[in-house]
Amino acid sequence: MFENNLWQMEPVGRRENTIQGEKYRFLLLTPCLIRMEYREDGCFEDRPTQVVWNRQFERVDYRLVQKGEGFELFTERLHVTYTGGEFSKNSLNAIAIGGQNPYGAVWYYGEKTDNLGGTARTLDDVDGVCELEEGIISRSGCAVLDDSKTLILDENGWVLPRKGEGADIYLFAYGNDYKEALGDFYRLTGKTPMLPRFALGNWWSRYYAYTEESYKALITRFEEEKIPFSVGVVDMDWHLVDEVDPKYGSSWTGYTWNKKYFPEPERFLAWLHEHGMKVSLNLHPASGIRAYEDCYLSIAEELGNIDTDKEEPVDFDITSRKFLEAYFKCVLHPEEEKGVDFWWIDWQQGNTTKIPGLDPLWMLNHYHYLDNARDGKRPMTFSRYACPGSHRYPVGFSGDTHVTWDSLDFQPYFTSTASNIGYGWWSHDIGGHMCGFKNNELALRWLQFGVFSPINRIHSSKSEFMGKEPWNYPVEISMIMGKFLRLRHRMIPYLYTMNHRAWEENLPLILPMYYENPMEGKAYEVKNQYIFGRDFLVAPITEENLPGLNRGKVHVWLPEGTYIDFFTGMIYSGGKEMDMYRDIHSIPVLVKAGAIVPFTEEIQGEKFLKNPDSLCIRVYAGAGGSFVLYEDDNETNAYLTGDSVETKMEFCWKNGSFTVFPAEGNRALIPEKRSYTVEFFGVEDCEITTDIDGAVKTYREEDGCLTVRLPEISVTEKIQITLSVPKLRKNEENKRIFELLNQGEIPFSVKEEVYSVIQKNISKAAKLTQLCSMKMERELIGAIGEILTAKE
Repeated sequence: MFENNLWQMEPVGRRENTIQGEKYRFLLLTPCLIRMEYREDGCFEDRPTQVVWNRQFERVDYRLVQKGEGFELFTERLHVTYTGGEFSKNSLNAIAIGGQNPYGAVWYYGEKTDNLGGTARTLDDVDGVCELEEGIISRSGCAVLDDSKTLILDENGWVLPRKGEGADIYLFAYGNDYKEALGDFYRLTGKTPMLPRFALGNWWSRYYAYTEESYKALITRFEEEKIPFSVGVVDMDWHLVDEVDPKYGSSWTGYTWNKKYFPEPERFLAWLHEHGMKVSLNLHPASGIRAYEDCYLSIAEELGNIDTDKEEPVDFDITSRKFLEAYFKCVLHPEEEKGVDFWWIDWQQGNTTKIPGLDPLWMLNHYHYLDNARDGKRPMTFSRYACPGSHRYPVGFSGDTHVTWDSLDFQPYFTSTASNIGYGWWSHDIGGHMCGFKNNELALRWLQFGVFSPINRIHSSKSEFMGKEPWNYPVEISMIMGKFLRLRHRMIPYLYTMNHRAWEENLPLILPMYYENPMEGKAYEVKNQYIFGRDFLVAPITEENLPGLNRGKVHVWLPEGTYIDFFTGMIYSGGKEMDMYRDIHSIPVLVKAGAIVPFTEEIQGEKFLKNPDSLCIRVYAGAGGSFVLYEDDNETNAYLTGDSVETKMEFCWKNGSFTVFPAEGNRALIPEKRSYTVEFFGVEDCEITTDIDGAVKTYREEDGCLTVRLPEISVTEKIQITLSVPKLRKNEENKRIFELLNQGEIPFSVKEEVYSVIQKNISKAAKLTQLCSMKMERELIGAIGEILTAKE
């Protein structure tokens, strides 16, 4: 039990990369990454730890100059000075050289660096901002991963306390090469595994006493509304709660189905599976297994030292391997045989165990993940963050947040910054969990962020007034919610490819803006803006709509390049910062020119869990680009050995040609034939040519989308579509400004006065100058300014 077939551990570093004295040892892992140990007893550690699993990197060229009791060490990117003795700021320092930081970066042992932050264990009861732990990315160029107090893994993978004390740290001295630093962090600690396909869809989760019938009715209503969900999370009322005799203690922990609510659990779980949903049940395991549980006699017999006649409880002892094996075998596996797909480990009982320094949350995450991988199944857990290395056990549950604008405003920054410690799959309570207040706009803006976050899990507390079903909101809000929930499932081919990229290329789905632009100061200032996948810049709106304009505002920085708004089709020139304004129908999602983004219309039920029969490919004008669609079996670990199929797509803007190449790899994983809808965004209408018979072309004026629909074609055939005159469309500023004014709740006289200026045959700059001289709200000028200055 608990075999590790997902990661290789090579914990012993290369001897030729090692500099060792009686009480110190330095191990070069890369020219920028060095392990530094100091022990008074001279006993150094070569076994894996809870955090670090691999120290077998390539040989590093270096130069060593002995000086007294210490030395100076030089690589092409790093200069370390050690004067001997116990590590201190006076005895140990380093300078990062090269990379993208032209000035170098100096680090002194024990001193704080300009760390860009990592993540936090939980957002439980947070209303707004919380403090973040450090990551391995620093603007100063040097960051430290301290592994001094983590536990050791023995040859059987079990945890052991370290003996004695000392320093065991890793210095990441990468300058501003943030991607390289993150890649080597994953190599040191283990890759983030791929998620199963279903995890990327919408999750329905609520702390609520559902019954089998009420849950089925809910899912049926979603299906009737054509609102797709791929995961059903059943909170703690699946098990006995109020029915538990107080003599047994807290009923927060439970493992016995409440038959009053779910008379036949297997039937209920099978029904959800038939409707294309995977199922997770909530666990609060701290109180162990008491005599009233269905599994009590089974686990008591397995352990053999429980007096069942006296109803002696089975204590939850995560430090006992015997207990842990019995816990999975007798308590959890029977429920998985009934149909439970994965567990929501809702651990909130601290970080103390019988073994000093051992956090039970780490144990739960680690062993749940390994156990869920048995029989080749692609595993998943759903739990809080424990410590660095937790990225190996996705998905992360961020805890119970307050329903406030402040909470929403913090989450985009919190989510992207977690990538600085490699934690790329946070799942938030979208819409907030508790307290706060009802605000329709807040609920919608939170959902819009959720759709462009790693995991979109709708959640709320038990209050009858806090249900997040779209039909609980006004009609317009409800319709937009449905649109966004459907969008999330349409995005799956793209998201799944990014899921593979996260594993293959060590790049999380969401990254802070400074990863692509480390030398740009503005990239560090737009904290709520982030890179989504390979091709999107997203800036969620996290504040209330401006009165009068009825639009939300967010400050955005655009790197050099051309961008097309995903929702409005407006084209932006990069190299500037600006305020962007959006009504409730959208948020700023800017797609890079040349991007190719594969979607699907097969978004519901069992079909959603398979590779689609049809693709809707969005192609963004203004530059050339390429994309390789990745597909596999979606649910096993065969991807680890390359069992997959890839379809390359290419767009040449200069001659207007778009090509889908024949699929390569194990084509048995995908349909033999597919139909295609290719949408060219940001182009003027023009004629098209293609060798495919039956192609149908249409053009949508409002967002500049030229659509070509193709019938079923073999995936072994090459497809090419050519635009006769590839040309970027105009933004039609006057139309957009008219719509802005028409929807605004402002005096008619102001609308007339403003629009008279807009219609003048003068430059955009002159129009803005005249508008600024008029007495009107600054935000109205800002919204008009965005439209006028978007494209240069």
